[in-house]
This record gives sequence, C-alpha cells and structure tokens, in this order.
Amino acid sequence: MITKGILTICTCLLLFGTTISLPATSIQPSSFSITQTNTLTTHADTFVFGCAGDVDKLDPADVTDQESFARTDSIFEGLLTYHPDTTMIRPCLAIYWIITRGGTVLTFFLRHNVTFHDGTAFNASAVVFSLDRQFNQSNAYHQYGEWAYWKYRFTNIKKVQALGEYTVRITLGHPDSSMLSSLAMPTAAIVSPTNAQHWGADAYKHPCGTGPFQFVEWVPDDHITLTRNMQYWDGPPLGLDTLIFQVITDPIARLQALQNNTIHGMEDPDPATYDIIQADQNLSLMVGPGMSIAYLAMNNGYGYNDTNANGKHDIDEPWVKTPGYLKPLTNRKVRQAINYAINKTAIIKLYPGTADTAVNGMPPYMLGYNDNIKDYPYDPDMARQLLKEAGYANGFNTTLWVMPVSRPYMFDPLKIGEAIQGYLEAVNITVDIYQIDWSTYLAKTQAGEHPMCLLGWTGDNGDPDNFMNVLYGANQCTLGTASNVAFYRNPLVQLLFTAAIHTYNLQLRALFYKVAQHIIHRDAPFVYLAYGNQHLAFRATVEGFTINPAGHYFFHQVRFEN
Repeated sequence: MITKGILTICTCLLLFGTTISLPATSIQPSSFSITQTNTLTTHADTFVFGCAGDVDKLDPADVTDQESFARTDSIFEGLLTYHPDTTMIRPCLAIYWIITRGGTVLTFFLRHNVTFHDGTAFNASAVVFSLDRQFNQSNAYHQYGEWAYWKYRFTNIKKVQALGEYTVRITLGHPDSSMLSSLAMPTAAIVSPTNAQHWGADAYKHPCGTGPFQFVEWVPDDHITLTRNMQYWDGPPLGLDTLIFQVITDPIARLQALQNNTIHGMEDPDPATYDIIQADQNLSLMVGPGMSIAYLAMNNGYGYNDTNANGKHDIDEPWVKTPGYLKPLTNRKVRQAINYAINKTAIIKLYPGTADTAVNGMPPYMLGYNDNIKDYPYDPDMARQLLKEAGYANGFNTTLWVMPVSRPYMFDPLKIGEAIQGYLEAVNITVDIYQIDWSTYLAKTQAGEHPMCLLGWTGDNGDPDNFMNVLYGANQCTLGTASNVAFYRNPLVQLLFTAAIHTYNLQLRALFYKVAQHIIHRDAPFVYLAYGNQHLAFRATVEGFTINPAGHYFFHQVRFEN
C-alpha cells in the first residue's frame, strides 16, 4: 500500500510544470583598464594565501583536482554560480533562464556590458566556444584538452547554440535538473575565445576570464599572482589589489608562515594544530561543512552487467550474485543490527575534529535532506535481538575491506575499521580486516568482491542527485563499475531518484529525496559514519571570507580589518 501510494504521488507530481526564472541586476563595468605585468608589487592590500599544492593547469574545464579549481575560481565565471555559503545556485553571467520542451531545453539570457580581462566582449559566442570545445570533436580547440569532467557530468548536453548576441540555448538528451548545478562548476566556466585563439595549446598557462581577479603570472611549484579586475561587472574588489597563491606543501610550514604574517590565510591546517590556532589571538580558525561522506557499505548481494552501456538497469539484464555475496547481509534485520551495534559517537572521536556524525546519505545542507530521520542509536542489545530474529543468534563470520589510504572523509581508515571490528565482535559477528593497494581496492569494490567495505564520496556539483542517485541508485549496481558499492537495488528508490532528476520543481525534488532517504534508512544498506568538514586558518585581521561547501574559494569580498 505504501509503495502504491508513493508511485501514485510520483506519477501525479511529475505532471506539474517546471519553469524556473531567476532575474538579477546587470551592473555596468568601470572604464578603468589594467595592463598585465609579471612584476610583483607587495603592499598593504596584497593578500597571500598558503596552498597545499600547485595547480595542474589554469583552464578550469581541463582539470579535475581541487587545487586547480580553487585557484581559477577568482579568474573565471560561469553562467551560474553558487551562493557563497551553500551549494544553491544563483545567476552569474546569465541573468535568468527558462526551461522548456519538457525540461530538455535550457535557454539562458546573458548579462550585458561584461568584458574579459583581455578586453574581449562577453557574449553568446563566447559561451558556445567555451562549452562546444569540450565535446565537439570537430572544434579546432577540442584537441587541446582531455575534458575529463565533461565526460563525467555533461554528456547529457547535446547542443549549444547562440540564438542572438546575448541568448544561449542548451539542448539536453533528457530532462536533468542537476545540470543547473553542474553549470555552476568550474568545468563550465566561460573563457575568452580571443585569448584561446592567441595562445592555442598554451592557453591553460595564460588564463583569461571575466572574474574579479585577473592573471599576472604563474611560477610552477611556487606561486600564482592575480591582480584585481577594475572592470569587473559586479564592482572591483575593494579590499585587495593583489592576490597571491603561495605553494607551501607542508602544513606545519604553512602555519609557521601564517604565524609570522608572511601569508594571511591557508588551507588544510594539520588537525593536530587546531588548538594552537584557536589559542593564538592573532589567528582565526574557520570551520565549515564539506561535501563528503564516509560510510560502511554492506554488500546486498546482487548486481548486473550493463550490456548495452546505457547506464541503467534494463529488464533483459538479469540480477546476478556479486562475488562478495554473503547471505546474512542480504537480510534487512542483519543490516539494521549492524547499524545498532556500532557506536558512531565514539567513532567520530577518532576523527580529530575533522567531521560530524552522519545520519543520512548526503550532507545536511543539501536540497531534500530529511532531518526528520533519527539515527540508529548505539544499542548492542537491540543488535543481538535483531540477529536472533534473523536466524543468526550465534552470529556469523565476515570480512571488512578497509581503505589503505587516508581520504578527506576518513583520515585513519584502519583505526576506524578496527573500532568497527570490535563493536561487531561484541554482538557475535566475527570480522576479519582486509587491505589491498588503493587502485585494486577501488576496482574490486566496484566489482562487488567485498562483503563489507569502508569507502566514501566527495561530491562534484552540490546537487543531491550527485550523492543520492550515484551512491544509492539501483542503476549504479553495475558489476565492475559500480558506484553503489552496497549493491542496494530498491526499485522504488530508483524511481524516486529518476523522478527527482526529471523535474525542475525544487519542492518536488526535495519531497522525492526525503521519501527515498526514509526507505534507505529502513533498508539499512549502509552505516553512515561521518560528514567531512573544511578547515582554513587566517590572520585575525582578515574579513569577508566565507567557506563554500563545494570547496570554492571566493576572495572578492576579502579585506583587511581597518
């Protein structure tokens, strides 16, 4: 009855219209011009930010690493962007947009009177150039990049057209409400066609966008220097003239530079130094949500081979046992018992201030997070009772695969694995810990060779689909390439995810995700362990920086206290 009711709701709600229109004000740029120079000038309005590593390239469409994304945030912009402190989207180079033809056509109306740092006018042709080069093999500039993120997040885009000087149409293969969030990613940043034509294959060394800061120089493995864009459409940065990203790979050395006032901010301080930073009146430690989750996945036992490579399970593709099939874990009561058996409050203490306890399968700030769900409490007696009801009063033996490397969502996997081993042994589940090299670990868990494994996920675009559908959808149970490594295959949950991606109505999307989380919580295919946090440190005189959950660094409003 519940299933039938939810299916009816999904069918009815998907008939609603789904047009979004978000207006914004266009701001006229200043007439002041800047000449790029390779000479550094350090003065009171120079801000130096200590970085953990150097960039790969300075073309945001042709990188996948966080360092490169974070450095180019100040140089480039896209049609859309994120609010500074959330992953909700807002207008940027597009002032508004409409969605038509059943959600397959996105039409963007562009901001007027915007120029690139080289003086080239921003218009629809620049948008088409920036996106088309990534997927159109006949584009002369396609040869200059690998465009890895496009292949991952943007293949649903089939055509990009200029309908006029300030209107762009993007045609999708199927409705996809997560595409709006993807268009706020650095991958979809708009580059100067003139600059690309001038530099050709070397354009990634000479970035040119429309952002609040413009490129001066890049000394590999040392620093990147930017200067403020006085013609910026949203008003030039008022607090900083120069922005320098200084590479200091050792976190202790970065902190020493911050203490000595050689740099004014830094990323990724060593967790062991948090107390030192907080005790120093000249420094401040900023903590904010990240976009990651750590979990224990229990293999539900069945996957499929995507024989036609269409990315979804079809009726003629049979469900087959995974190599890691273990009968007890196919029983919902056993999986619930494992959730009750693990003391997550104690486990979060193994994270040195770097995470919060996870309850659901995506971070709490995301659209559709179900905050009415109560976490499984630590209750070994309930765990034993459920095991008895499932026919395993004497327990069973299993193997827990544990990551061999530290990840942003799990700094010490072995210590956490050993803690879980102890909790499960207390309810008569005997656990062996298994480790193997990282690349093999990923390949074998994607193939379903594990009974249980520790893993996690760092999101890409801030959209709930990038967590919910990717990690928990039945379509993602593909043997050999699974991202749903619990091989959890509830058809109603997959239907809800599909319904959510096919509507642009935020209230409906939120409803679908909340219902899905309720079902997943009941089925208990995972033990959600932790949401990773972000930590940055600054001089106490620095103001105006906001931590963005997606890891973007926005320096436009940064200034020094008077």
